[in-house]
Amino acid sequence: MTLQDLPGSYSIQGSNQNEINTMTYQGILTLSLDENNRILAHWIINNEQEQVGYGFFKDAILVINFKYKGENNKTYKGVAVYRCLTNNVLDGFWSEKHGNPLYLGTERGMRIESNELLH
Repeated sequence: MTLQDLPGSYSIQGSNQNEINTMTYQGILTLSLDENNRILAHWIINNEQEQVGYGFFKDAILVINFKYKGENNKTYKGVAVYRCLTNNVLDGFWSEKHGNPLYLGTERGMRIESNELLH
């Protein structure tokens, strides 16, 4: 897999950074490249929470520093690390700066294929 293979939208499912290791959220992760070939990430979690990030890619590993506005308009930050299993599957884990340090969140993404017809 190359850097240019990453852009696109992925359907994601994940678990939060706590002791319960069950899927607790779903959403869409959209990856794109900026003019310097840096990864830009945009998540929509459970159709309500927006997160943004930027990162880098090497040896089938994608690392993204992310942030979002949470309760009381407070900014939360963290890092997500994905292993690119194929061009269509991301398997990862994540941690927030103020999350429980005993646990990692998990996230898996499957590329959403476009079924739109070209006219």
